[in-house]
Amino acid sequence: MTIDERAMPPLDGDERTNLAAWLDFYRETLAMKCEGLTDEQARTASVAPSPLTLQGLVQHLSEVERNWFRRILAGEDAPSLYGPSSSAEGHDGGFELSDEVSFTAACATWREETARSRANCAARSLEDTSPFGPGRVSLRWIYTHMIAEYARHVGHADLLRERIDGSTGV
Repeated sequence: MTIDERAMPPLDGDERTNLAAWLDFYRETLAMKCEGLTDEQARTASVAPSPLTLQGLVQHLSEVERNWFRRILAGEDAPSLYGPSSSAEGHDGGFELSDEVSFTAACATWREETARSRANCAARSLEDTSPFGPGRVSLRWIYTHMIAEYARHVGHADLLRERIDGSTGV
């Protein structure tokens, strides 16, 4: 996919359209950062001393999608995909790699989770809330949080990819 193939968020859309479009824009940017990599490259921690890998980012974002759009928003009982959550360390886990999970499989799981996320949002308004901690969280807040989550990790992905094979941009 090239930069021209991503759907640019509308310049004059309503709030709901813009939130969903920006989240999809960052999802597709992550996919572009991972395009064409071998399993070995995707599993390469290329920005020492960090152990972060592109496969770890894809797995993590699968967990984050599952957490916010399935467990919290929809109240589903959806177990962790990649082992126990690391929420005690402040993230939803998934960063750790396993020999049993290929990069292709991790990407397929991430695509499945994003499809479920879209489906769980489709029938809800931005004002709809779900239990979270001691209170409630709105779909609007979840969208905003997820845009920030993806934007941050797409920046990480850009650095990782550049160190792997020199690819930059988008």
